Amino acid sequence: MAFKIYTKTGDGGETGLFGGKRLPKDHLRIEAYGTIDELNSFIGLVKDYAQDETTENLLYSIQNQLFTIGSHLACDPEKPMQLPKIEPKSIEIMEQEIDRLSLNLPTLKNFILPGGHPSNSYCHVARCVCRRAERNVVALSHTEAVEPIIIQYLNRLSDYLFTLSRAFSQWNNAEEIIWVPEK
Repeated sequence: MAFKIYTKTGDGGETGLFGGKRLPKDHLRIEAYGTIDELNSFIGLVKDYAQDETTENLLYSIQNQLFTIGSHLACDPEKPMQLPKIEPKSIEIMEQEIDRLSLNLPTLKNFILPGGHPSNSYCHVARCVCRRAERNVVALSHTEAVEPIIIQYLNRLSDYLFTLSRAFSQWNNAEEIIWVPEK
């Protein structure tokens, strides 16, 4: 018999965590790891625009880390499980890449509007989804235990995505669109 993707167990508006506990699909924990999944999809789209092996490899690593973060958030906090660790080294690697990319970027003197090239725009969409995921995880941490490294990782990832958006603009000879307030 072939594997069926549908289980029908969520038809009543609940879903199961790893460990068996059932929660309503609008629970903050479900929203948090669902947004991580959405972010991972956008990172895949950004990765499709990568123009060098370093960027492509880092984005692939980020996708794997996001899957790990999602698995941590999808676990019943009352039933600890053995899961892959989220290593501080992954944050350090993003910081090093932010620094490397920033060496070749013009000094930031203004706010920048998304746009100018699809790769830049997708980075900004991913950055916004990342910030929403971070807000969801922070909100969840007010009521349930959340590993602090998850929040740190998401915060640094949004910084990386902003820097990568600027690098994509440069690599594609797209002018950065400066925010000019309308009077």
